[in-house]
Amino acid sequence: MTMTSDHRITSLLGIELPIIQAPMAGSAFGDMAAAVSDAGGLGSLACASLNAQQIRDEITGIRSKTGKPLNLNFFCHTNAVFDEAKEMAWRKKLEAYYVEFGIDPSGPIPSSSRNPFDEASCEIVEEFKPEVVSFHFGLPSAALLARVKATGAKVLSSATSVDEALWLEERGCDAIIAQGFEAGGHRGIFLSDDIYSQVGTIALVPQIADAVKVPVIASGGISDARGIRAAFALGASAVQLGTAYLFTPEARISAPYRQALRNTRDNQTTLTNLFTGRPARGIINRIIREAGPISPMAPQFPLAGGALLPLKGVVEKQGSGDFSSLWSGQAARLCKELPAGELTRYLAREAGLL
Repeated sequence: MTMTSDHRITSLLGIELPIIQAPMAGSAFGDMAAAVSDAGGLGSLACASLNAQQIRDEITGIRSKTGKPLNLNFFCHTNAVFDEAKEMAWRKKLEAYYVEFGIDPSGPIPSSSRNPFDEASCEIVEEFKPEVVSFHFGLPSAALLARVKATGAKVLSSATSVDEALWLEERGCDAIIAQGFEAGGHRGIFLSDDIYSQVGTIALVPQIADAVKVPVIASGGISDARGIRAAFALGASAVQLGTAYLFTPEARISAPYRQALRNTRDNQTTLTNLFTGRPARGIINRIIREAGPISPMAPQFPLAGGALLPLKGVVEKQGSGDFSSLWSGQAARLCKELPAGELTRYLAREAGLL
C-alpha cells in the first residue's frame, strides 16, 4: 500500500520523511538524533536536562555525523520555588523505603533539575542555528521567541487540546504537535492542569487539524506503520514517535528500564507526578502502586524527583526499576528493536512512504 502525506512538514522542515523522533530528556542524545536525521527523518535533542556546555557538545557531535536538519527541544516551565515544609513531608513519606534499602533518611537529597528556555538557551540557538526548535509546556516569552524565529528556525510546540493548539498558532508556531493521551513522558499541558479530561490521539488530531491552518504532527500511541497511516488519515502531516525509539540501541536507558519496556502491556502504564512533580506517562512500578500514581504531596516540577534518586540508584543496581521513571506510551508492545536510522527507514517503508 502506498501512503503519501501532504508534504507540508517535509517541505517546511526540509526533511525527506514525515517522521520525527521525539525528544526524550535523559534517554535520547546526539547519536540517536544524528541517526534519525541522516535516515531522512527529523532527529531531536532534548536540552532540558543538559547544561549549556553539554548541549554544545551534543550539537557538535551531531553536526560531525550529518548535515541534515536537527530539532533542539526545550521546556518552557517556570522554575519551582523550594518549599522546605513540602520537601520534608515528601521525604517523610519515602522514609520507610530509605530504611528498607539501607539509605540514611536524613542524608542530602540530590538535585532534580530541568532547565527552562532562557537567555542562555537562546544564545545557543543563535550560535548553532538549528533548522527546528521545539518547545514543551507552551512557548517562551515573546522576546525570546522572536529571537529564535530570527535565526530562521521553524518553531514547533506540543498541544494537548484544541485551545492549546490555537494559542500556539496565534503566537507564531509553524506546526503543532498534537499530543494524545496515549503518549509516554510528560504531558505538554500548559493552559490547564486537569489531567482527567485529556484527549486521545484519534480524537485530538482531526479536531486540531480542522482548527488550525498550520501543519499538525500526530503524537501518542504511534509505534508502527498502522499508526502512521492512521495519523495521516486523521489529518496529520507527520508523526512524532518516542517509545518506538526507546527500543533502539542508541537509547541510553538502564537495563531494568529496557526490560520493563519489553514486558509491558497496553494497560500497564499510567500518568504519574511522583518522579518530577508534573504528570507524565510511565510503566507502573512499585512506587506508583504504593504511593500514587498522583500524589498531592509531590513537590512542584521538577523537584519531586530528587528524593527518589537515592532509591533509584540503589534499586537499579539490584536489577529493578521499582523506583525509576519508566516513561512509555501505551503501544510499547508494537515496537521493533532496530537501530534508530534503520527503524526510521523501516517504518517509512512499511507505511508506504518510500
